[in-house]
Amino acid sequence: MSNPVSDLVLGFQNLVAEVPDLVQPLVVALAGAVPFIEGEGAAAIGIIGGIPPIVAALAGAVGNLICVAVVVLATSRVRTAVTTRRGGSAKPATARREKFERAYHRYGTPGVSLLGPLLLPTQFTAAALTSTGVPPVRVLAWQAAAIALWTTVITLIITGVIRAVA
Repeated sequence: MSNPVSDLVLGFQNLVAEVPDLVQPLVVALAGAVPFIEGEGAAAIGIIGGIPPIVAALAGAVGNLICVAVVVLATSRVRTAVTTRRGGSAKPATARREKFERAYHRYGTPGVSLLGPLLLPTQFTAAALTSTGVPPVRVLAWQAAAIALWTTVITLIITGVIRAVA
């Protein structure tokens, strides 16, 4: 049985190998916009495909951040429409939402943003933060920091600058 994320990664790797050098960073940016691949996975795809590490990391991170920005802006609009229609009343909490809110109260926007990629794609974390009322600019700033951090760390590991502890 095949894994859809693995198939997608292989598809992006093959595409990077097939397109002209000038287009390769665009493919990497597109991969960065995909949940579960993210900026760090896209950077790996680019580096393995022969793109210089800095170019691959920047392309992957930019693609990831553009997608996160679209998610944040859309979620913010939906939240505004829903709360306006309900007169500002809160939506009933689900078990999953309560778990997220506990993590949010414990770690705040910085912690959820920086640690979130260990559990969920940045798009999901950004949508959850925005839907709870965190201002979109704050969400975007911390998501950008998280994307930059994780993409840089993975890029440094892949290039051998940092050795992963085994």
